[in-house]
Amino acid sequence: MSREFSKIKESVASWGDIRQLLRGGEQGQLVPVVIPKDRRGFAWMTLVFLALYFAGMAVLTDFTVSAALLALLLLLLALVTMWRKAIIEIEEGTTGVRSRWGAITGTLPPGRHYLWLPWDRVDAVVDTSTEIPYSAPIVACPTAENVPLKSIEFFLKFRIVDPVAFHRTIGAGNFDLVLSSAVQDAIRQRSRRVNTERAYDLRGSDVGDMQDALNRQLGRYGVRITGANIPDVQLPDQYQQHLATREKVAKELSAYEREWELTRKRRIDTLLMEIERSKKTRDARVVEVKAAYNTARKDVARMLEEQETEAQRVTWEIEARGRAELTAAENEAKALRRLAESYRDNRAVLQYELARRRLDVGARLAENAPQPLVVRTQQGQGDSALSTLLLAQLLPRLSGQNGHSPSAQ
Repeated sequence: MSREFSKIKESVASWGDIRQLLRGGEQGQLVPVVIPKDRRGFAWMTLVFLALYFAGMAVLTDFTVSAALLALLLLLLALVTMWRKAIIEIEEGTTGVRSRWGAITGTLPPGRHYLWLPWDRVDAVVDTSTEIPYSAPIVACPTAENVPLKSIEFFLKFRIVDPVAFHRTIGAGNFDLVLSSAVQDAIRQRSRRVNTERAYDLRGSDVGDMQDALNRQLGRYGVRITGANIPDVQLPDQYQQHLATREKVAKELSAYEREWELTRKRRIDTLLMEIERSKKTRDARVVEVKAAYNTARKDVARMLEEQETEAQRVTWEIEARGRAELTAAENEAKALRRLAESYRDNRAVLQYELARRRLDVGARLAENAPQPLVVRTQQGQGDSALSTLLLAQLLPRLSGQNGHSPSAQ
């Protein structure tokens, strides 16, 4: 890491060295402004005086032709010299600051220009297109705990946007002092807001606020900061050892966390495999249950069909039996109807037969009828004991005769 501030200066050089100084600097120092040496001089005036002298000789002496030619040649040479000395070439990406009698009158853009008058000159050539890098290592910056940091390197880029204001107001040498002071102040203010243990966070941190503050300070000099960052921060050696121990512990903790993460992932993968296996087993059982359910549904459907068939058969049997009984009842009714009709037709014959049978039965009954025994008693007296005794002896006999009479018939 660089231990020195970048240096900015202005140089005085001839027109041929301006390009090299603006692009490459001088002895490791930045040169954004070059003051060119005036190369015109008054040599052409001597040639003009000589031309006037020879012109006078051509008029006053006999050497008219040769003196006139020599005077014309000298005058032409003086004009060519004056033309050559009046040419000013401004490099691309630079701007010339023009002055007259020491007062700045304007700027000259890149290209060729002519300054005919001797009192017109270019005071400075300013690089207005290049973003000039500037490095500023700040040593012993205290933090919020008042711990001095070993160093903080601050890097920025700036560009001169107003060459007249830059050259007239401050100049390159003074700008170097102002810029280094402003950068140190900004860095120290930033480090004061940071804890020591978080000092490394300044590396590559956002320094937009610092850039804006520097632009506000340096804007009146015609300079604009185009970029800034903090590339490196170095802590004190003792604190670095402390941080090294903390980093070692942090690395061990990180290794343990990674190992635990791998173990956790392994266990999670195992659990996921078990879950997938359980899902497959569950799916297989679900398939079996569905198959059993379908089989049961088929069995129930077949049973229902069989029962419906049996019920249909029983229904048909009942219907057939009912039809048969109905047919038999109808036939019997028809037979009875026909029998009734035949009975009705043979009623007279039956009545005759019945009467004849009645007569036969009456005759047989008359033949076997018992003969009555009359026991007479005295008039006016009731039944006597003798008549009762006789009646008791005769009744069994009479009943026995009557019992054998049907068989005898």
